[in-house]
Amino acid sequence: MGAGLSQEARRQERLLREQWEAARRQVQERRGETGEGERRVLAQLLVLTARGWRLLVGRGDVVLVGPGGVFVVGGGGGVRAGAAAGLLAATRVTESAVASLGMSPVAVQPVMVSPGQSPDRGQGRIRVLGEQEVGRVLLAQPRRLRAESVRAIADHLERVLPDREAVALEEPTLPPGRRDPDGLFDLDGLRDAALEGARRAPIEQWMTFLHPDQVALVRRNWSGPARISGPAGTGKTVVALHRAAHLARRTTGRILYVTFANNLPRVQSTFLRTMAPSVADRVDFRSLHSWAQEFLQERGVPVRLSGDKAETAFSRAWTHVGRESLLARIDPGPGYWHEEIDHVIKGRGLTRFEDYAVVPRRRRRAGLHRTQRQAVWELYEEYEARRHERGVHDFNDVLSMALAQAAQEDGPPPYAAVVVDEVQDLTLVGVRLLHALVGDAPNGLLLVGDGQQSVYPGGFRLTDAGIDIRGDRGQVLRTNYRNSRQILDAALAVVAEDVFEDLDGVPTAGRRDVDLTYHDGDVVRVAEPTADAHDRELVEALRALPDGALADTALLCPSKRALGHYRRLLARAEIPVRPLEQYDGHPVDAVKLGTYPRAKGLEFKNVFLPRYDAASTDTTPETDTARERAELMRSRLFVAMTRARDLLWLGSVTGPPSPGR
Repeated sequence: MGAGLSQEARRQERLLREQWEAARRQVQERRGETGEGERRVLAQLLVLTARGWRLLVGRGDVVLVGPGGVFVVGGGGGVRAGAAAGLLAATRVTESAVASLGMSPVAVQPVMVSPGQSPDRGQGRIRVLGEQEVGRVLLAQPRRLRAESVRAIADHLERVLPDREAVALEEPTLPPGRRDPDGLFDLDGLRDAALEGARRAPIEQWMTFLHPDQVALVRRNWSGPARISGPAGTGKTVVALHRAAHLARRTTGRILYVTFANNLPRVQSTFLRTMAPSVADRVDFRSLHSWAQEFLQERGVPVRLSGDKAETAFSRAWTHVGRESLLARIDPGPGYWHEEIDHVIKGRGLTRFEDYAVVPRRRRRAGLHRTQRQAVWELYEEYEARRHERGVHDFNDVLSMALAQAAQEDGPPPYAAVVVDEVQDLTLVGVRLLHALVGDAPNGLLLVGDGQQSVYPGGFRLTDAGIDIRGDRGQVLRTNYRNSRQILDAALAVVAEDVFEDLDGVPTAGRRDVDLTYHDGDVVRVAEPTADAHDRELVEALRALPDGALADTALLCPSKRALGHYRRLLARAEIPVRPLEQYDGHPVDAVKLGTYPRAKGLEFKNVFLPRYDAASTDTTPETDTARERAELMRSRLFVAMTRARDLLWLGSVTGPPSPGR
């Protein structure tokens, strides 16, 4: 293989030299009145047209459309003299021209060419390249567009952009013995870039193209807080990422992109850096709690967060006042009441019993009258007392303290905009905190999420947070771009009977109608009489995947206990594993292993759900709290199933459970 690569490199070098000489002659003949610097740059860009690119030459800049995307090129010592403002104006015109084709604004990049050699650097939104590097750098771009897309976009731009001349390289004929005197193509660097590009996985299609309706949301000017909702697979996170990049290009401040899960920001940051590297450093990707903790520490507010000590404080409070109270007759397990304190009382920022006594307990199925709520409040006060004794904070305290700090700060807001993904998983205090950072400023706050995909108990309405989403600032996406009909039907069957209340307070049926664009997925159901037989089938199915498929495969479990079992199983089978907590979005040839909630916001070609129906095959829940837990588990299973694009593998065990399993 090494000899073949070397031979191909020599062939490409000869071809590049021929194309370069032909381009130099062609530019000299057609544009002899221009300066030498401009002729050199145009010659490089002409070479690109022999390699799948299209070149449209204008009066003050050129537009390049090729496998690497769309580039508007201008500059001082390069194509034409002109200011950065003119280049940005031309870029905006180009963005608008391709928006109707569904091209995202992040795929159109302005490039300023400076005289001589120049390091690849950023100047705001503009990428600055030296005149001797521009051709090499653009040719080495990761592939974003297929050939048919390049043709369609270039033809469209040629029709709608005025005063553009389409120019292409004529067939090169290199006289014997001629060599490139300028050495403008770094052939070693070009070969290295090409080999590196071959090692990378292809960029996802959504990094360049969106539906025109999605592009409109990315580019829209909102007069205040806005919300994007929609069923699973409709591209909410995709739109949110493109929106963050769009705002970063059009503001001078920083953009905060926040979500509840602490593994998602790493993945989302990788995606944004891949699709919009020029603005990636302007967007802060953070989990809500880690951001709030840092926010407080920067302001000198002491944070003594200790989940373990807080958990001990609650356990002792339950033993002291909860276990023998009337709460135990409603649900004897302390977990339900811990959730009540976390999500209903502290999650909503309640500090007086009279407020808790009347607050709607959204998404909590067990009704509590005043006497029962009084018992909950006594448990809450005991917990708070024991937590204070230990001098520790819990996660809700961190958000409440950050909200109090943000509310008393004067001066300009710390962020130009805040984008909140999976907003349905946040508490009310968390949403109030993020709202406080930008207020009701135009384009300041974007909330993205879907109530049906909530994987945590409790809930709220946006009006509870003082957020008013008016008119077209509330948008619903209705087209599923991820799942096939088979996969989506299997997932919807799990939650079909579960009516949910979204953040707008409107009850919605579990089975929602969506338009589908993807039709190639498949559902494989495997039922075995024993857990060992089930696990053997799982391992064989993973081994049967094509080479390289593990990079886009996930095995998801309902609990950490199950996670440990399958981690050991795959280790014995010598199948490589990457925990979702360590996954950052870069391709790695290993099964991604995690719980259902950890998979929020992600998608994979292949999703394996071993013993997916273990919880639902139990006896029908007889209490309100048990029914609530069962509904929450169905919601988590629905989320896990809808992560699958091509294959959804559902395993079940028909016989009695094995001891300890």
